[in-house]
Amino acid sequence: MNNLAQIRFYDNTNYSGFGPLGLEGKAPTEAPSIFATVISLTIGILTLVAIIWFVFTLITGAIGIITSGGDKSSLESSKKKISSGLIGLVVTIFSVMIIRLFGSFIGLGDILLFGDLFAKLAIF
Repeated sequence: MNNLAQIRFYDNTNYSGFGPLGLEGKAPTEAPSIFATVISLTIGILTLVAIIWFVFTLITGAIGIITSGGDKSSLESSKKKISSGLIGLVVTIFSVMIIRLFGSFIGLGDILLFGDLFAKLAIF
């Protein structure tokens, strides 16, 4: 039983980050660019998820309208579903536009480009 604690399940010497965002072979000074890549990918993925969610709510709302069969409450529920999906999509798109507009007003340009933002602010 004492030998069980001495078994090595991993190799400490060859451990590195995962995927293309890992730090293998990179200097610590490249951390802001890696952080900027992660944030940009996250914003892009969330925008894509919002678009896919809108298409899903649009299709389910349209199917609800088609299958309502004259039922007023089902028809109203389907219309609300479509309008809430559309409002969510508009809010997502306008939020990106407002953030970019805010960045240009304060003189930082496109603040969603984090690499340029870090260079302008001279944080790192």
